[in-house]
Amino acid sequence: MKNLESLFPDIFLPADAPLVIAGPCSAESREQTLSVAEALARGGVKIFRAGVWKPRTRPGGFEGAGEAALPWLQEVRERTGMRVITEVATADHLHAVLDAGLDAVWLGARTAANPFAVQEIADAFASLPEDERKRLAVLVKNPVSPDLELWIGALQRLYGAGVRRLGAIHRGFSYYSHGPGSYRNAPYWAIPFELRRRFPELPLFFDPSHTGGSREFIAPLSREALDLGFDGLIVEVHCNPDEALSDASQQLTPDEFFETVAKLRRGVEDPTKESLRILREEIDLLDARLLELLGQRMDVSRRIGKVKQASGLSVVQPSRYARLISERTGAGTVLGLSPEFVRRVFAAVHEESVRHQLPER
Repeated sequence: MKNLESLFPDIFLPADAPLVIAGPCSAESREQTLSVAEALARGGVKIFRAGVWKPRTRPGGFEGAGEAALPWLQEVRERTGMRVITEVATADHLHAVLDAGLDAVWLGARTAANPFAVQEIADAFASLPEDERKRLAVLVKNPVSPDLELWIGALQRLYGAGVRRLGAIHRGFSYYSHGPGSYRNAPYWAIPFELRRRFPELPLFFDPSHTGGSREFIAPLSREALDLGFDGLIVEVHCNPDEALSDASQQLTPDEFFETVAKLRRGVEDPTKESLRILREEIDLLDARLLELLGQRMDVSRRIGKVKQASGLSVVQPSRYARLISERTGAGTVLGLSPEFVRRVFAAVHEESVRHQLPER
């Protein structure tokens, strides 16, 4: 809890209870917002989250209720006593939140990936009186891509603008391939670990909703994050998740949320067994991705074989193979893999690729 004192100094929790920020992905209506908030407040949640401006990947989706939703969040604060946090992506968003008297903001993954957008928000903070800068807590999600320096750069821009109540949210990183049962965003734990190593006093939250992308992953991912030393969680909760206008598959009902938090607070009967189970689940997911990638590679090999046949080229190209092994061995060494292991793996991959390139008999 020490790291959280600078961020939310007036929130006190039992020693065995993690700080969990909870609420719907989007504030869809006054009724929906208040119903979720009141359910969470009854269970002791201290900080309520809801998106007002929602950046969508494609046009035509629900992009949030906008500034019209800010009075709903004000009402949540007045009726429940919870602190309220929402996402901002522009200086105008920030000023609207300040005018509404909310308690905290976060910068989303798309915003954190854009230094111009972050600087615009930082400049808006810098223009505020010191007491206004101190009033808001600011959390920064990791960029969409696994780029630690970009994440740190976003945090530094805000710190340079005078923001001191500053924290980070790890929400996983986009990756190309998504197989059945895989996470929406890969955790790549080494990146937040390095952030913590460089900035040990920086409060670090974990977002299991966006990392997992499905409600079934929220409990195990949350347990893993807390076991790994994260300071808190930010979880999406909706009274009717299947009817949500955004991120329906990754939101919990209030009952499911409190059941999950209760298990996190109690811990598990056998921590070693539970940790191994979680890690083995992660290995299973990684193995599924490896197989999917190998299948894609062999598909490319078959297409290469057809080109070689049409051009009269031999299937095996010794100079190309020698260069491939040398390059892959070097790349593997950087990742901590032994040269012999990399050579064996790619020798087997090459052998299978040759088989796929041979003409069908």
